[in-house]
Amino acid sequence: MNVKKTMLAAVAFATVASTSFAANTNPDLQAVGEKEEVSTDPSEGHYKAPASYGWSALALGLATPVQLPWGIEKWDIFGLDLNLGYSDSMKMYGWEFAFGANTARKCFIGLQTAAAFNFSNEDAYGLALSLFNMNNQEFYGLSVDAIGFNRNVYGMEANLIGAMTDRTVAGLQISGLANVVGGDMYGVQAALGANFARRAHGLQLALIYNQTDLLWGCQLGLVNMAFACDSGFQIGLVNVIMDNQIPFLPIVNGYF
Repeated sequence: MNVKKTMLAAVAFATVASTSFAANTNPDLQAVGEKEEVSTDPSEGHYKAPASYGWSALALGLATPVQLPWGIEKWDIFGLDLNLGYSDSMKMYGWEFAFGANTARKCFIGLQTAAAFNFSNEDAYGLALSLFNMNNQEFYGLSVDAIGFNRNVYGMEANLIGAMTDRTVAGLQISGLANVVGGDMYGVQAALGANFARRAHGLQLALIYNQTDLLWGCQLGLVNMAFACDSGFQIGLVNVIMDNQIPFLPIVNGYF
């Protein structure tokens, strides 16, 4: 009997030890419900979402987590996520739809549609359609909204009011009021009001005002402002290139 008890104890100890080792060496094998340390500091780029519980091809409900499968905010969806109010998933590959808002805590690929708000925390590929779209890493595709806030956009942004892109836009950014790019703009930036970019590589087209720190391309608007111009020109009523031999010229100005 003692030998049997000793063997059972040894097996139990070995099982616990091996499980603990696997959980410590592979974060994806952490116990369900165990919290992973994450960074919520915006200066660090984005927070790291904890590991998913599993995946489902279909999620239906009123608002996450009141939906099936239960607790779907911890699951990956490869298919359809349909909620009347709010949808929240980890990875989202397919169509995420809600009358209120959508969230993809990890990578999003496909179609994200909501009346109020779409958010994807990591890279996104596809179409996002709502009043307000936000992506925290790199967005590849088409973003249609009233107001957009993204870190990097490769494709097209169509905004009824305006857009703020933190780092890079490569493609077309078009807004009713204003566009702002905190880093490099490659392609076309168009607005009825104004365009702002740290460095403009391409065309800034605005009815009223264009501004860039460094211009490689063309500014076309009523008033155009460039603090430096390595290669390019301006067309408008007021054209200013601050580092030029002749900083101000009406109608047409270029680097001399």
